Amino acid sequence: MEPITLTTERLFLRPFGPQDTYPVHAACQDPDIQRWTVIPSPYRLTDAELFTTKLCPAGWQDDSAYGFALVLRETGALVGALGIDRRSRPGTYEVGYWSTKEHRGRGYVTEAALGSARWAFSSLGADRLEWRAEIGNLASRAVALRAGFRLEGDQRSGLLNKGVRRDAWTAALLPSDLGLAGAHPYVPERRSPRPGGAPDPGR
Repeated sequence: MEPITLTTERLFLRPFGPQDTYPVHAACQDPDIQRWTVIPSPYRLTDAELFTTKLCPAGWQDDSAYGFALVLRETGALVGALGIDRRSRPGTYEVGYWSTKEHRGRGYVTEAALGSARWAFSSLGADRLEWRAEIGNLASRAVALRAGFRLEGDQRSGLLNKGVRRDAWTAALLPSDLGLAGAHPYVPERRSPRPGGAPDPGR
């Protein structure tokens, strides 16, 4: 797929390029980004260069991953990163993101998550957008919930981060959650009430 730029109320979501190497390197010195994401630690300038000039363009070229730099429309300042990766199951993608320390708490990543989700559902034919984060990553979870993702449970040993397997929260967003039509019909499970009208606690 040809790289594209998405526009939201306050942001441009554009492909990463060489101009982002130094801002990405600076942002990823943040201990919280190194702790909760799978980026290398320590994070060197060569890691940022590899990410911005090779890994991100390659993902667009082979339609495996779509990486976006989140930049302010007014100033062009980098406020975060967001990626949508194709999963092995047809129509299923996974979203991940981080925010620069100085721009947190302003809703930028939530805005980007919603904008990229609409694009994934309308342009990629996604029927399901998944989110996973290590249990304890409250900031990432808060973004997912504000964007409308529905928590679906915990995965034991669900993430591999720097050679250590960790438990993960999981959630998903569907086209219908945003009032959009999916690529395929979706028939949700109809839960049968228990006698007396009480819900079945096992379902």
